[in-house]
Amino acid sequence: MDDALREYAAGREDALAGHRDADRAGHPETGPDYRMGFLDARIEVFRMLAQLRALLEENG
Repeated sequence: MDDALREYAAGREDALAGHRDADRAGHPETGPDYRMGFLDARIEVFRMLAQLRALLEENG
C-alpha cells in the first residue's frame, strides 16, 4: 500500500511540474497508481486554468 501511495504522489508531483516519467508510468505493479496521480493532478490544473480564465473574462 505504501508503494501505491508513493507512486500516486509522485505522479501528482510530476504532473504539477509539467513532465511525465515514462518508466514509472510503465511499471507493471505501480504504474497504474502513478498514472492515476498524474491524471488527477492534470485535471486539477485544467480546472484551475478554467477558473482563472473565467475570472479574467469577468473582470475584462
